[in-house]
Amino acid sequence: MTQDESATPEAGTTAGAGTTPDAGPSAAAPGPVAVVGGGVMGATLVGAVLAGGLAPGDVRVAERSAARVAELVAAHGVQGTADNVAAVTDAAVVLLAVKPDVVAPVLDEIAPHLAPGALVVSVAAGVPLAAYESRLPAGTPVVRVMPNTPALIGRGASAIAAGTAAGERHLALAERLLAATGLVVRVAEKDLDAVTAISGSGPAYAFYVIDAMAEAGVLLGLPRDLATRLAVATVEGSAALVRESGDHPVVLRERVSSPGGTTVAAVRQLDVHGVRAGVLAAAEAARDRSRALGAAYGA
Repeated sequence: MTQDESATPEAGTTAGAGTTPDAGPSAAAPGPVAVVGGGVMGATLVGAVLAGGLAPGDVRVAERSAARVAELVAAHGVQGTADNVAAVTDAAVVLLAVKPDVVAPVLDEIAPHLAPGALVVSVAAGVPLAAYESRLPAGTPVVRVMPNTPALIGRGASAIAAGTAAGERHLALAERLLAATGLVVRVAEKDLDAVTAISGSGPAYAFYVIDAMAEAGVLLGLPRDLATRLAVATVEGSAALVRESGDHPVVLRERVSSPGGTTVAAVRQLDVHGVRAGVLAAAEAARDRSRALGAAYGA
């Protein structure tokens, strides 16, 4: 697929050329919403749309596992079914929360049953917009989302990219539906592989650092529980300081790095052991894997 090489749109601007910007569901009142897939991310999306003001009766969850359907219905009061077609029929928005390797068969199954103008939003990693558009009725607005796991507690970071038929109204609706998951930004599709490498896979990097810090505390004689609590609070507080101060991380790092002090000595060892280079290499590997997933769909 030939991806758009135009500049990444800024947050709050249209990320794709909408051929029918005023068609389809309204951002103010989307109507019935179907969530296809009842796993962790599917459940997160259910919680998000309910937190955004949709009535439980307007939300349908399709999941093959009867036990999981019963669990979601009991937890949220939404409608549940094992039938994807039943879930998407007359829905104004269809949220696809299935694994990349089953996107194609699911699209083939539901495509004939989509309501005209229904918005399709997918969180499947790596699957290009062109793959959706080639399997759905012509003119179907599609929005790709790259979320991350902190969305489970409303502290996530998601990037959205619009397909050729998705306009401002569709992007605004996707933002509204995802708002309860945390930060939502707009990007061009060509940037989603990089987003995957930073925020999509990024929580694993943070967990890795927290674990390493806690392990260091144990090595230095602290009880494991205390070392973990201190590491978590330190990373959480440091991230909050970056966000709330507006200062560059380098500036903040320099403020705690007294000449000849403990922090300077510690950071020097991070550089000696190539921590920064390791993070860069990890991000490049994640980006390359995301591209490979897209290539399987002809991207």
